[in-house]
Amino acid sequence: MSKLNIKRTKLNLVSLALVGTSSILLSGCNQPPQEVEENSTPATKATETQHNLDIWPVLELPVKKDPAIEQKITDMIATMTLEQKVAQMIQPEIRDISIADMRKYGFGSYLNGGGAFPNDDKHATPADWIKLAEDMYQASMEDSEDGIAIPTMWGTDAVHGHNNVIGATLFPHNIGLGAANNPELLEQIAAITATEVMVTGIDWVFAPTVAVVRDDRWGRAYEGYSEDPEIVREYSAAIVKGLQGAADKDFLGDSRVISTVKHFLGDGGTENGDDQGNNLASEQELFDIHAQGYVGGLSAGSQSVMASFNSWHGEKNHGSKYLLTDVLKTKMGFDGFVVGDWNGHGQIPGCTNDNCSQTINAGLDIFMVPTDAWKPLYENTIAQVESGEIPMSRIDDAVSRILRVKLRAGLFDKPSPANRPVSGKLELIGADEHRAVARQAVRESLVLLKNNDQLLPLKPNQKILLAGDAADNIGKQSGGWTITWQGTGNTNADFPGGTSIFAGFEQAVTTAGGDIELAIDGEYQNKPDVAVVVFGEEPYAEGIGDIDNLEYQRGNKKDLALLKKLKSDGIPVVSVFISGRPMWVNAELNASDAFVAAWLPGSEGQGIADVLLTDSAGTTQHDFVGKLSFSWPKSATQTTVNRNDDNYDPLLPYGFGLTYGDENVLVDDLDETVAKFADADQPLVLFEHAEKAPWAINLVSGDQSTGVNSSIVELGSIKLQTMDKDVQEDARTITFAGTEQAMVSLRSNFVEDLRNYTENDSALTLLVRKDQEFSEKVYLQMHCDEADCQKQVDITSVIKGFTIHEWQELSVDLKCFSEQGLNFARVNMPFGIATQGSGVVSFAKIRMVPNQGATAKITCR
Repeated sequence: MSKLNIKRTKLNLVSLALVGTSSILLSGCNQPPQEVEENSTPATKATETQHNLDIWPVLELPVKKDPAIEQKITDMIATMTLEQKVAQMIQPEIRDISIADMRKYGFGSYLNGGGAFPNDDKHATPADWIKLAEDMYQASMEDSEDGIAIPTMWGTDAVHGHNNVIGATLFPHNIGLGAANNPELLEQIAAITATEVMVTGIDWVFAPTVAVVRDDRWGRAYEGYSEDPEIVREYSAAIVKGLQGAADKDFLGDSRVISTVKHFLGDGGTENGDDQGNNLASEQELFDIHAQGYVGGLSAGSQSVMASFNSWHGEKNHGSKYLLTDVLKTKMGFDGFVVGDWNGHGQIPGCTNDNCSQTINAGLDIFMVPTDAWKPLYENTIAQVESGEIPMSRIDDAVSRILRVKLRAGLFDKPSPANRPVSGKLELIGADEHRAVARQAVRESLVLLKNNDQLLPLKPNQKILLAGDAADNIGKQSGGWTITWQGTGNTNADFPGGTSIFAGFEQAVTTAGGDIELAIDGEYQNKPDVAVVVFGEEPYAEGIGDIDNLEYQRGNKKDLALLKKLKSDGIPVVSVFISGRPMWVNAELNASDAFVAAWLPGSEGQGIADVLLTDSAGTTQHDFVGKLSFSWPKSATQTTVNRNDDNYDPLLPYGFGLTYGDENVLVDDLDETVAKFADADQPLVLFEHAEKAPWAINLVSGDQSTGVNSSIVELGSIKLQTMDKDVQEDARTITFAGTEQAMVSLRSNFVEDLRNYTENDSALTLLVRKDQEFSEKVYLQMHCDEADCQKQVDITSVIKGFTIHEWQELSVDLKCFSEQGLNFARVNMPFGIATQGSGVVSFAKIRMVPNQGATAKITCR
């Protein structure tokens, strides 16, 4: 690829001052992942990790401790009761607490999660947001019940603008901003976001995300700026300054919010890109690659850090004293607070959502505890301090950190949320000048991958067709974390003031005297001179967005068919690809005369027309300036291709991006062969000795359900208990009483992409032992997360033929489920055994085994 014209500007990383002996990554060089023994377990990996604090720097933090503030903290801590202190450490969610709860307990903070709104109303007005902020604040300052007046803080996920609020300015997601490579623009975007957040009375933003994404299958890839630490580090500093203000200027002023650098640490480097999975980087790699965003953000003065769901060598970060205390607080010198992520503490072994002393002792300062688990968690934490399980010194340290940030932010002195200088200035929500900056960001984020015969830019005074299901869809072009958590369920009406990509073209073409037609399916009325096809990924957020390879529209190439149809009609085709990650689109590239990676541009779709169209006189308005901050894959299985890797060989490298006039480099006959993973013919183990992550055993009886956290669990008509088959507790016995419909299943909170196993002619296999005949029919079930996606296969006759008390294999062809319409791209329950009747059966070793579908005991051929 030596002919490629790579113009990415080198970021100046050495400008961020560090003190210490650690090695600092200046050029993005990274070592190959360390070898892990095939049979090692996460727990083993955790104990094998050798810690080396010398790797970590002592940061020169710009916000110094103020003796006056420290004295106030000391004085307050001396007067506070244990109950008041623990309340400062509890962060419930607005759907789970009332104003009365705030008055009674005096929570230190609260949040709205994705899809949570005042009055549970998606279309809550800015005035509704302000009223809730004011009511919660006043309740926290009312001391008649909790005996103390400490202002509470509201935290929100404003990750690409104030994205929970109808009418707010929505900027491109981070992956697009990484391609723009403009830290000054980032600081401006963050400042606008802070202003719009402050209009609604909110104090605190859960941003920036500084994950360095190493595997593009990860459903949060679009929340990362780059696969390389250099952009992430620079951007982290810029966005912290934009959100909070510069430490030596308007720090946490009237239009600034508290920022949160997240997620600490290594969330972008999990194995296979699994959300909340395990990072196996060495400690040097952990710093060189994954910690650079913290070097940038903390050096700019960020006042909070969010712990990550992921593990490092098998140890959950929420429970890692080494990372949270020894590294972050002690060595790096961070003196703000550490907040947990959504019930992340409950994932630590030995913890539940309502009981976890381990995470406080490890260094967590604030429990993020949505759902009604907040109350028992509050009570259990108090009891654990009283028993000595949690030292009072750890509680005092956590509360001191929380109070320090509140005092630095002026929350004790500022007016209440409804009375702050910008509060209620609704004209600032989606203001024209804010949208203009977002439009600039869209222009700068676009990356031109292909431009045959200089097809682009297009003259607007010709006949132009806009096609594709993203052409007139602001929700799809904005992606996840847009009004709702997953970004789904939105229409253009939910974006007042926003502009779809078609609307941007329509305005420009009409003004220039051209003709434009919108035909989503490509069925035009008048043959156009050129077609602009806007297509791409459906919105998603974490968990739901994880995929198992990078092939676009695998198994359903409807967008490719649209491109080919237009090409066959003799129409030049410009593809505008909407996505949260680079994807394998060789076939779509071949079917396009020009191809633009537009990422997730947000609410200002006209920024795309600004670049793709000339003015009416035929003069280029804006050239492409975006460069790939993620390498573009050569195959569907090239999921971890990153700059400076050994044997680095992407289709298009990091830093690539054409400008107008550049020679085209992509041929029109790229290899369209669908590659398979080297281990694609290996079984997927769902249960062996115990359930395998991300699956968890769940019991359902009638309308009741429960998870399993002990060796014997009973619920209604069902009992599950461990048993010994070959070794201790390697199997489970289910007793169905027959009083109501009941099921034991393996479930995940998120969907999993299991299409590999239908493509490889797999069967679901398990070992079963029948210990009592069934009185009614027995079914094997699989579910996905879509409507009408609970499918079942009758296994009664096979079970009836099994010998009592003898282990035998049961196998079911996966085609029996796919032919019923189960979407294997979105499976959240790959196994369930259900009956209305009575019976006893044991199971062990549940797997999906390739190349056994045709020979399974139950087939559908």
